[in-house]
Amino acid sequence: MKLTWFDANSWLIEAGGQRILLDPWLVGDLVFGGMNWLVRGIRKDPSNPEQSIDIDIPENIDLILLSQGLADHAHPETLARLNKTIPVVASPDGAKAAREQGFESVTEIDHGESLRLNGLKIQAFVGAPVGAFKQENGYIVTFLDDGFLEQDASERDSSDRGLRLYYEPHGYPDTDRLKDADAVDIAITPMADINLLTIAPVIRGGSAAMEIAKLLNPQVMLPTAQNGRVTYEGLISPVLNESGGAEAIRPQLKAKGFEPRIVALASGETVTLDLKARTPVAVSVGGAGT
Repeated sequence: MKLTWFDANSWLIEAGGQRILLDPWLVGDLVFGGMNWLVRGIRKDPSNPEQSIDIDIPENIDLILLSQGLADHAHPETLARLNKTIPVVASPDGAKAAREQGFESVTEIDHGESLRLNGLKIQAFVGAPVGAFKQENGYIVTFLDDGFLEQDASERDSSDRGLRLYYEPHGYPDTDRLKDADAVDIAITPMADINLLTIAPVIRGGSAAMEIAKLLNPQVMLPTAQNGRVTYEGLISPVLNESGGAEAIRPQLKAKGFEPRIVALASGETVTLDLKARTPVAVSVGGAGT
């Protein structure tokens, strides 16, 4: 499996013959609802900080997966640049954003639902709250046809025992459902806390990473929702406070008896994970079960 991080929550996942673009923001600035005075994310050119840069659109994408409908997950300018024949699987709000951009094949998936598509199994879980009464999605993606299993294709399809990847970008794991889920191989989850005025959590990285380690026992964990090359301007940017991160969470996990490999990527970096397949096991809140 190969994973490439493009800043913020944008990822390219390559496994099982699939290339999945996850929550892409690749071109232009990040603005919410046209309110660039409120907050504006800019991807700066490291060689010339006065200039912003775009990321080349990856080729041969098999699927776009959107966890939310907000611009930092379903970025309108990026979606407008992508091939509209690429299938999209998304939360209800993400699906709406994709349809507005003219995508031809959009599948909406809500909490507790699952679907199979081209050698993938995608399960949707409760994710981050958006407003007072709405919660977006987290996912477990199982690569049913991945070559890490020494089984024929029919056995892989029936057992769901390919590589498993968990993703939720704001640090709100669905404890009620995940406590009964099988272990995962990879977890992409925030590891830093971001608070508004030190009191209102925007991203719950530290506590979420601990919960995911306990619930899903991943072999590898990768932080998401980090700034990378992105800087933020606007009214609320000075009152967003960040703390923690991958280096801070590693000893905390070890103290609780969890020692996943933590891989913190730089902007644009790709990691190849040569993982041994393992049989999924039921995982209780107290740790791995049998």
